[in-house]
Amino acid sequence: MAYTDIDKSDDYFNTVSYTGNATAGRALDVGFATDWFWVKERNGANVHYATDSVRGALKGLQPDSSDAESTFDSVRSFTSTGVTVGTSATTNQSNNYVAWNWLAGGSASSNSDGSITSTVSANTTSGFSIIGYTGTGSNATVGHGLNSAPEMVIIKQRNASGQSWCTFHTAMGAQKFMDLNTSGGQNTGSTRYTSVPSSTVLNLGNSDAVNKSSSTYIGYAFHSVKGYSKIGSYVGNGSSDGTFVYTGFKPAWLMVKRIDGTGQWFMFDNKRLGYNSENYRLIADVTGSEADPGQMELLSNGVKWRFTSSNVNGSGSDYLYLAFAENPFVTSTGIPGLAR
Repeated sequence: MAYTDIDKSDDYFNTVSYTGNATAGRALDVGFATDWFWVKERNGANVHYATDSVRGALKGLQPDSSDAESTFDSVRSFTSTGVTVGTSATTNQSNNYVAWNWLAGGSASSNSDGSITSTVSANTTSGFSIIGYTGTGSNATVGHGLNSAPEMVIIKQRNASGQSWCTFHTAMGAQKFMDLNTSGGQNTGSTRYTSVPSSTVLNLGNSDAVNKSSSTYIGYAFHSVKGYSKIGSYVGNGSSDGTFVYTGFKPAWLMVKRIDGTGQWFMFDNKRLGYNSENYRLIADVTGSEADPGQMELLSNGVKWRFTSSNVNGSGSDYLYLAFAENPFVTSTGIPGLAR
């Protein structure tokens, strides 16, 4: 049996780093028809900006904020090779930017697997789907379009402010959640996620954060795919010779969050300044610019922490992570991958 079915990870996920030029309609070449586009200014405090092909271009949400969806001149269109951007400071002024891109399933289709009919763009090869739906105000199920149970789900109310990005991760377990736009630890409550997702549906409560009557929502669901993505957890050791986290591939992108206490959502990738061992981080829950938080290494088969920050490596603290590959540890033909 092959180690992985995905040898070329950047057919499904890719990071693009670029300098803005304030030219309306500028095309960004991602390498595929991106379905989820998340961008952040690197050298300043502009907000995170995210849009997707299910909601449509110009409809933006801010991952660092509980604000409602707004119309920005940030992404003007989705193309066969990426996106075109406008002149908003979120995507295309004279600043340095990084954009993270995921391929889902292209044009969305109706999904009636749950008690709520959803609109879904799903990629069953890469284990990622985008889910749009309208809430009912009572416990419900929503089809996600994947062929395995999602291990991480992020949901945001679109049409009203005040509700956080409600995040489920298997490392927390049933009826537990965290907010992507805050640094708080895990919370418990059956009104958000009533139970873990199944192979066909998300199980939602009646909280306004995920299922208010007549409110509109967007969700992003992920499950691990060997050699391409990994959703997991680890325990920090508080040492400069820190915890090693095995992913089974050389990471191209990594998000980490402390579960059992306060900690920010650290994000790293392989396209920005630094790299082993001075990898620069951005933080999903704040608007600040990128910085070097301390030494860490992206290896051929995982991540090695070499600093003691409680955000990623506190002694005895629990952490969740989501990671995507630059290339697998071993390809489908048995060729080993290499670290930088």
